[in-house]
Amino acid sequence: MDLDLRKLRYFVAVAEHRNFGRAAEQLYITQPVLSRQVRAFEQELECTLLVRTTRSVELTAAGKQLYEEAQGILASVAAAVRRVNDVGRSVQRLVVAFSPGLHVSDAIRAFTRRHPQVRTDVVPTRWWEQDAPLRDGRAQVGYLRRPFDDSGLHTIPIGHEPRVACLPAAHPLACRGELTSADLADERMLDTPTRRTSSLEEKFELIASGHGVALVPLSVARSYSRLDLVHLPVADVPGIETCLVVLADRREKLLRDFLEVATTTLRNT
Repeated sequence: MDLDLRKLRYFVAVAEHRNFGRAAEQLYITQPVLSRQVRAFEQELECTLLVRTTRSVELTAAGKQLYEEAQGILASVAAAVRRVNDVGRSVQRLVVAFSPGLHVSDAIRAFTRRHPQVRTDVVPTRWWEQDAPLRDGRAQVGYLRRPFDDSGLHTIPIGHEPRVACLPAAHPLACRGELTSADLADERMLDTPTRRTSSLEEKFELIASGHGVALVPLSVARSYSRLDLVHLPVADVPGIETCLVVLADRREKLLRDFLEVATTTLRNT
């Protein structure tokens, strides 16, 4: 079957709002029309995506899977439309993906000075699939942290970043100046990337609520600083390698120039 992108967008809106009324308002259609379109979508897919009650809307297992898949599908389609429009208007564009906490602004400013005619954009990566924007065409170059799937990618190591333990401010260990991994042995660790922890904001909210602790890159901890959390160095935990990444088969001069500018900028900082 052909996937109806309009119905997919309708489903995503409902999945995000968990409410047909609010989703209909966002989409500028009536709630009955939205409900019919989503039911038709379920019939086309031959599976139930949503469980509807009088008060809430919940995703089924199939609905959760489709919602996750839809993020990449819709982003990839939007990127393809943008590329077509750029070609039609003779616009050159470079899009840089970046993992949370990594800063790309210095390299972009230096690149723009060299290539003022090129438009530059940035796109954040999701922490469980950092390489996705490169593979689906949303970005041409990425600033990523290992681990990620590096098959088919050309990677340039650009440094190591320490990891710190992120704990609730009221935690018994929060007053310490430094920790070891043994200090954290009995703690519930929230480090493993899962699609159920869909954002760093959600992870830090869980930590602040006392649901566990996590080892996170120092730049991430600093970027999400809040009064109810502390981050402490852990003496015997290895750091994380950071890399510049492009698809191995991409050879465009603009990409080569950006990599040169980016690595030069890093050496000068």
